[in-house]
Amino acid sequence: MLFFWVLLFLSFRGIVAEAEADDDLMSFVTLPEVRALKFNVAYYDRESVSPGYWFVAPYGVIDPEAPTKQWKPCQVGPYIYDADGTLVWAGSCMFDNRNIFDFKAVNNIDDKSHLSFILQHGYQDGGRDKGYGYVLDQSYEVESVVPVTNDLSAFNMHEFNVLPGGKTALACAYRNEYVDLGDLGRPNEYGWIVAGGFVELDTATGEVLYEWSSLGYIPIHESVKVDSRSPPSSEPGWDYVHVNSIDKSSTGDYLLSARFTSTLYLISGEDGQIKWRLGGKYSDFVQDFTFSKQHHARFVESNATHAIVSFLNNASDEAENEEETSAAMFVQVDTTTTPMTARLLKHYNRPDNGLTRLRGSVQTLPNGNVFVGWSEHGMQSEHSPDGKVLMQARFASTRFSTYRSYKFPFVGRPSTPPDVVASVYGTDETDLATIFHVSWNGATDIASWNFYAQADRHGIPVLIGNTTKFDFETMYIADGYLDWISVEAVDKDGNVLGTSPIHRTETPQNWRLAGFQGDTKPTSDDPTILYGHKQAEEEDVEEEDPDAEAKQAAIAVDKAYEVIHGIGGLLISVLVICSVGGLLAGVYWFLRRRRMQAYHEVPSEEGQSLTEVDRSRE
Repeated sequence: MLFFWVLLFLSFRGIVAEAEADDDLMSFVTLPEVRALKFNVAYYDRESVSPGYWFVAPYGVIDPEAPTKQWKPCQVGPYIYDADGTLVWAGSCMFDNRNIFDFKAVNNIDDKSHLSFILQHGYQDGGRDKGYGYVLDQSYEVESVVPVTNDLSAFNMHEFNVLPGGKTALACAYRNEYVDLGDLGRPNEYGWIVAGGFVELDTATGEVLYEWSSLGYIPIHESVKVDSRSPPSSEPGWDYVHVNSIDKSSTGDYLLSARFTSTLYLISGEDGQIKWRLGGKYSDFVQDFTFSKQHHARFVESNATHAIVSFLNNASDEAENEEETSAAMFVQVDTTTTPMTARLLKHYNRPDNGLTRLRGSVQTLPNGNVFVGWSEHGMQSEHSPDGKVLMQARFASTRFSTYRSYKFPFVGRPSTPPDVVASVYGTDETDLATIFHVSWNGATDIASWNFYAQADRHGIPVLIGNTTKFDFETMYIADGYLDWISVEAVDKDGNVLGTSPIHRTETPQNWRLAGFQGDTKPTSDDPTILYGHKQAEEEDVEEEDPDAEAKQAAIAVDKAYEVIHGIGGLLISVLVICSVGGLLAGVYWFLRRRRMQAYHEVPSEEGQSLTEVDRSRE
């Protein structure tokens, strides 16, 4: 009967979770408010990928949802996943469900891990909340909040690039300007334009240390989006350059990407003059490649005469496309020749040969691999240096995208303790089970969990079991009614990373309705007595040395249990209905004996060229 009630409990938990969340979102017993996106992941060469975690910031729309102007709770925002698409950290509830952009790990400040991102400007305070650049430490505590300190209308959503040492950061800047249209051969007309540029900020104060604007440097006729015959625009004006990234070289110059001129610009850090243009209508280079509507230009290497830059060639926008597929590109520029030359070094097509019409990112990984964020629906891929696709993944949801996707090594050490929920179920005093659910939002190095119980608040904790961590949230089943419980997170070397507070176990509001058959409400067990007896019984059983057939049967049941757990509550419901008594009895017998054993992950089949990890089974 115990196993029946355990299955019924798990089924109920799973059905409730599915009812509370869409099927493309995860839900958790320990963090009931979080609705994290699931990933679908395909590996083609798992051994060749670079180690690290994925950093994404899903959003549904840029502007607030009408009519309430409120996001759905705890979906959009910053998230960290491991390489299987398993959730590591959900930061979606920290910032009032506001959009987050350019979320990534920052490992160039000191010898510890940090995080940075842009909190989009507010919509409900008359424009007073202009948004911020954030830097968090590895405990997910705020280190810096960088405000807009000049007359810009908002902290622009495209870029928050923390420079080495962490003292300064780069951000894009947009300004509405009323100008004459002489650039278009119409000197007696005036209209509004959106000038694009950048600022370098002090991360401690938000003070603008350097500012540059396209006005006076990039003429309107350089745009590929403005028709010279168009009537003058009212405010805010023609977005004629659309700046979307900014980086700084080791020599102090700036690399700016302007999407609507299809050009990369090298801008002098001394006087603001444009040193060269790459691409677009007026390229200064002889080049063996084309690109357009690009995103996320970065220096890979640079000196006074040469540079290697990476960027995403979107080759399209919402209205048109110049090529058939988007691609990550690596280009070398040489300013010592006459004319200057630029040549394509590497080219990585989008794996599905499609177009990324908006957004995107390109990142060089420590082992030389290339990680590309294709943005729409969270699509991302990792490529070997020679162009082989090693992995691709995307959100299970088609309702969300992320502006950029990154991969970084990262160590998360949450300042909050692990979360644990325990519940008790059973039919009589001799047949009770305590079911644990445990997670630790943001911790990166957990290998296993230890479970403890004590007779009362001031009792001595007794180790009642342990289990391998196999997902963001882990379940464990223990014999008996254990009222005062706690857990420990343990790394692979046996070091305790963190301990939960002592919690009381949840009990049914009505024991009778929950299936309890006793005349009175049950009392909790003393774990010192209960698990002292259990340990003695197990030692006797081990001395008897059961035959090999029984051992193999137990192992098979153990693996079957893990499969059942991985599939989720709905399949458990089917098993409850369809299972025969003999199977239930066998599994129940094994569960009674596995209290102090670790849960084992079911290995995937070997010899396959493609490993699929489908998070929709969560």
